[in-house]
Amino acid sequence: MALTLRFAARSDVGKVRAKNDDSGYAGRYLAVVADGMGGHVGGDVASASTVLDLVHLDQETTHDIETVLPDEIQTANSILNDLVTANPKLSGMGTTVTALLLTGDRFQYAHIGDSRAYRFKNDVFEQVSKDHTFVQRLVDEGRLRPEEAEHHPHKNVLMRVLGDSDASPELDIDQYQVTPGERWLLCSDGLNAVVPDATTERIIRQGGSLQQTVDALVEVTLDHGSPDNITIVMVEVTEETVDDEPVMPPVPEPAPDTGQLQVARDGDVEASAAIIRHEMSIRPHVLVGAADLATKTGQIPMVTQRSAEKRAAAILTHKASQPEDGVQAREYDPTRRSAHRGWLIPTFLTLMGLILASVLWFGYAWTQTQYYVADYNGKVAIFNGVAQDLGPIELSHVDSVTQIPTQALPSYTQQRLRNSLAARDLSHAQDIVSELLISAKQACPVIVPANPQSGDTPPTLPSYCQEVTP
Repeated sequence: MALTLRFAARSDVGKVRAKNDDSGYAGRYLAVVADGMGGHVGGDVASASTVLDLVHLDQETTHDIETVLPDEIQTANSILNDLVTANPKLSGMGTTVTALLLTGDRFQYAHIGDSRAYRFKNDVFEQVSKDHTFVQRLVDEGRLRPEEAEHHPHKNVLMRVLGDSDASPELDIDQYQVTPGERWLLCSDGLNAVVPDATTERIIRQGGSLQQTVDALVEVTLDHGSPDNITIVMVEVTEETVDDEPVMPPVPEPAPDTGQLQVARDGDVEASAAIIRHEMSIRPHVLVGAADLATKTGQIPMVTQRSAEKRAAAILTHKASQPEDGVQAREYDPTRRSAHRGWLIPTFLTLMGLILASVLWFGYAWTQTQYYVADYNGKVAIFNGVAQDLGPIELSHVDSVTQIPTQALPSYTQQRLRNSLAARDLSHAQDIVSELLISAKQACPVIVPANPQSGDTPPTLPSYCQEVTP
């Protein structure tokens, strides 16, 4: 039987903050916690937008399973940048993200920031995530002891988050084999900031339903003063059919009509809200915190044209195909991404191959307009091309061979010939040959005919000089 998730979630503003900057989601295949940066304008916008951009992954994913979660988080980050561009008042906003996506018998895990993920498996409770904070870096470098980190004045300074930055977010990515019965806890730092891990472990070990455990963790956080928002999502891997969570609305939200889809493409807030409410209504889930408030009030922080088009395209996909049980198909269709990649990569490679072939052809054609003079089997010769080879490809050939022996030339001229004498064109090469002929004649001795009456034997010229001396 295929694996799925039981789930529960709860978010509380705490006892100090005026608004909740956290968002959380839990469903059959997806769990997400996002903690908006409360010290900045738009922390709630950042966390809600990010969570609402990921909820369409809550389905059985069979394509690109190792990359789909980080890819979608990257997209969520780019939408945050779009939001800041559309509304400069949101400049500086950011959010943490800790997410789990169930694919077959594995959890795909992605994390950035200081929200946390804990696992309780085989009677072992352990923290899986690693805080991306300044203090944690000091601990990793051995400059601070872990017990000192709990009380460090800069323990909440984040080194990595999603948000208002053009840089691609640096995510921690991993995958974990799962077995039925194991439980995972995702939480914002509002829990671990005031509740020791030992207390959290004790509550989880007490057992009970997921909702009872979540409620107990929230209550103990409030009892400790809860100076920050607190959001907790718990999931349990199971093979059983899950039907005990009251998560489906009594009446599904109607799908937006064609007119709503059109205005959603133009970035209309109401249409975007209708699309997201419809998505929430067709799958069992729990949505909490700022994201839940956004869907209820219609103040969806996804008003840019890019994000609206994304939601509109998702609903169009729902309308295109209906499952047998009459419920509309879910938004995410991984085959679209695979099909897109299927033609894009071969097209790109073909284009690059054509460009490379063109460059090589024009380069070779240019070499055939060049000439140089060099030695060829002991004779001065004119070559067409350049005096280099490209691997096994020869970039020159002999155009003509003269009768001038290389040995008849001065030593320094012979050396120049071995390195080749470049010419501007064929006419220039022929002029160089004429100069070399003169040089060869000058290098050979002039023979004075012998006086027959003296009986002297006439001197003999070197064989190479005989070829250039009349």
